[in-house]
Amino acid sequence: MTTGGFDVVVVGAGPAGATTARGLARRGLRVLLVDRARFPRSKVCGCCLNPRALATLARIGLGALVETLGAEPLTGLDLAAGRRRATLDYPLGAALSRDALDAALAAEAVAAGAEFLPGASAALAPGGVRLTLSDAAREVRARFVVSATGLADGLFPAEARAAPTARSRVGAGTILDAAPDGYAPGRIFMACGRGGYVGLVVLEDGRLDVAAALDPAAVREAGGAAAAAAAIVASTRLPDVPGLAASRWRGTPALSRSPAKVVVGSVFRVGDSAGYVEPFTGEGIAWALAGGETLAATLADDPDPAGRWERGHRRIVRDRQLACRTVARVLRSPAMTSMMAAALEFRPGLARPLLSAMHRD
Repeated sequence: MTTGGFDVVVVGAGPAGATTARGLARRGLRVLLVDRARFPRSKVCGCCLNPRALATLARIGLGALVETLGAEPLTGLDLAAGRRRATLDYPLGAALSRDALDAALAAEAVAAGAEFLPGASAALAPGGVRLTLSDAAREVRARFVVSATGLADGLFPAEARAAPTARSRVGAGTILDAAPDGYAPGRIFMACGRGGYVGLVVLEDGRLDVAAALDPAAVREAGGAAAAAAAIVASTRLPDVPGLAASRWRGTPALSRSPAKVVVGSVFRVGDSAGYVEPFTGEGIAWALAGGETLAATLADDPDPAGRWERGHRRIVRDRQLACRTVARVLRSPAMTSMMAAALEFRPGLARPLLSAMHRD
């Protein structure tokens, strides 16, 4: 069955997709937001909204959302590598679980006038998308399609998806029911070791979010992501996390990737599917929100949206990923990581220029 009448179909209701859908609906466009999951749902992802992400939320009229959801303010970072542990005091934004954040952003898109269809898979079709629901299939026509399908880039056929870069790490994560002793709310704890790094943050409800970027070889050698991450934490001076290796972990495709084009015909990539590098303190969500804000304005207002989005994405996302690429290279070397942690242990202020560059709006 074919149905029509939408200006834009947005596939993927994470921060990038929901922000795009809300921005378009607020400008009077008829928008369909689609996601294969039903909300609320968990994500393999960190939970940090850094200062850049908070600034974007404030700019689009959702500045009060974080406080309403009870987000935990983040006031510092503990960086551990081997026997070194640096304690940095620096405003890093807020911690908020992805199940709460994503559900709230999708609800805001609906409140703005978008139609939301969860529990539906999507594939490209001539002039729109083909949706498969639990009980039926239908095709939806639209002027534009937005692919906000994450690292999997699943709206496109396999041969057209964003290819991972060489030596890309994979993501993995779990959420523990409670934070153990030594993990206080309001701080990001990062353990760096051979094979990757692990971030640990206490959520607004007291659970412990654990997100890792791991070398595939380290995962294979350890017998799984849980064991690899637990070994990295144990190799540092961070407190023990009981049950970490036995917890249920979920993984992601390769993290660092870049598609050949962010616009293919009338399909516009945004968020992780438009290109990604390893994040550290909430950069991924910040890129997603800023991308959604800009893409909504581009599709609604510009007679040449493809050209403008190519330029806009390069300016607000791709260029800003440079700092994360630089840090990723450092963290791939245990010796350099240990030297960095040692330097910051005695001179924490050395981290301020880098953190400022990563978070500046």
